[in-house]
Amino acid sequence: MLTNNKNVLAWVDEMVALTKPDKVVWIDGSDEQLSALREEAISTGELIRLNQEKLPGCVYHRTNPNDVARVEDRTFICSKKKEDAGPTNNWCDPEEMKAKLMPMYDGVMKGRTMYVIPYSMGPIGSPFAKVGVEVTDSIYVVLNMDIMTRMGKQAFENLGETSNDFVRGLHSKAQIDPENRYICHFPEENTIMSINSGYGGNVLLGKKCFALRIASYQGKNEGWMAEHMLILGVEKPNGEVKYVCAAFPSACGKTNLAMLIPPEVYTKQGYKVWCVGDDIAWLRIGPDGRLWAINPENGFFGVAPGTNEKSNPNALATVQKNTIFTNVALNNDDMTVWWEGLDKNPPENATEWTGNKVNGKEYSAQGGKLAHPNSRFTAPAVNCPCLSKEFNNPNGVPISAIVFGGRRAKTAPLVYQSFSWQHGTFVGSTMASETTAAAIGAVGVVRRDPMAMLPFCGYNMGDYFAHWLEMGKKLGDKAPKIFHVNWFRTDDKGHFIWPGFGDNMRVLDWIINRCEGTADAVETPIGYEPKPEDINISGLESEGVTVDVVKDLLSVDKELWKEETKGIHEFYAKFGDRLPKELNEELAALEARLAK
Repeated sequence: MLTNNKNVLAWVDEMVALTKPDKVVWIDGSDEQLSALREEAISTGELIRLNQEKLPGCVYHRTNPNDVARVEDRTFICSKKKEDAGPTNNWCDPEEMKAKLMPMYDGVMKGRTMYVIPYSMGPIGSPFAKVGVEVTDSIYVVLNMDIMTRMGKQAFENLGETSNDFVRGLHSKAQIDPENRYICHFPEENTIMSINSGYGGNVLLGKKCFALRIASYQGKNEGWMAEHMLILGVEKPNGEVKYVCAAFPSACGKTNLAMLIPPEVYTKQGYKVWCVGDDIAWLRIGPDGRLWAINPENGFFGVAPGTNEKSNPNALATVQKNTIFTNVALNNDDMTVWWEGLDKNPPENATEWTGNKVNGKEYSAQGGKLAHPNSRFTAPAVNCPCLSKEFNNPNGVPISAIVFGGRRAKTAPLVYQSFSWQHGTFVGSTMASETTAAAIGAVGVVRRDPMAMLPFCGYNMGDYFAHWLEMGKKLGDKAPKIFHVNWFRTDDKGHFIWPGFGDNMRVLDWIINRCEGTADAVETPIGYEPKPEDINISGLESEGVTVDVVKDLLSVDKELWKEETKGIHEFYAKFGDRLPKELNEELAALEARLAK
């Protein structure tokens, strides 16, 4: 036993009695224990050892082809009242859901080992940190949780011997049956139950399940925020660092921005960008009245395809050791990995993500890809070349700006600033992306994804907006300034106008100057915008970016925005009387400015 906490011990006993494993192993986090588990998984074929000279400490895993992504239609918020889950979540009555799940869990671990994983979300000893205990029958889960969280005996330090404030997570692979796959959250009971999946997003219960869905509910009740945001620090030539949080829906370059390498014109002056986190931020008001953030995670669970030397050299460097690769392709000649977008040379003698060996260019997997489009790497944060030295700071970092962004071909300009925190909450609540070919269904359809939290908010989103407004009132004039960016404006031929990637630093520069009060802005109907000449485009002439191009990127088409307001009305109508009246006031004010 790693703890004398009676609440933990009683719950684990209950789970053992339910699932009936042949044996129970408590995970202490020691290298010896983890090494033995890795070897066991390699001996059974659950993991494949990669080339230890080229990729030291790295292993490969393949999930069942029916189990390759988060399953939003099988993800439930089981609050006592349906309206507390809200219109954007799948809801089920907690007792009804348990009546369905308990027979599935009964005896599910017979013939298997149960692993009891204590873990901390956030640095050990941090006032922000929260403890979870996940029981699972998957070694893959144990090894991923070791990378993604502060796992093992130390996790119990924050809990103590009497507290009941820990998140209970029950996971079993069961039969990996998609018809009986459920990812269920019981926010009022601090409990998560996952069954019939082995895919990371559904089974690493510390990640989206705890750190966003359960934590967002905890944050509302305890006066803090759990957000789907990266955290980065921009270090100026004088050594001062300003921290920014940013929220983007999937496929909008969150990890790329979190690990950004500034363009030459900035690096020559001495600018640097430091990564605190690429996915989740927990934010609290500090003793100084400012908003402070930690990254509750300890690693990166990133999408592999598209990660390369140009798009994200820091991410590529991060996965060179002690990384778990899932559903990428194997190069059989040297036991290394490959995925689409890594380079232009797919291995001839390869095993595609489904496990089929292929020669040449004919792949049997649906979509004709060697690696699955949602294939992943799980890599320790400590590997990242641009990891912030504040990464483990128990008090987090102070946030100057919050940035929202989406993928819009014409509507949203390159960057604008909200008029106030309340207006910024409106901007975040109406955030949207146009669907790309990666999403199922029609291309170019506007999908609202407020604060990039649509799949991850653990309670009624109307109440979530109210919580944002409440936090703004508490912060007062110390609140971070709020911005919106769009790297994805296209010309009439559908080509992106802004170069993106490292050049997004040029927009961050203006954002930070605004926070410091050293940059001008122009008032438009949607918010404050930079003067075109205030975006530094030095060195972009060869890419055809001129001041006129920037002017075009900043243009606000009133007719498109009038169209946009119709979509916002439609979206807001879902929330009925749970929508804060302030947001309807902001919408009316926007319409009035557009009508002028």
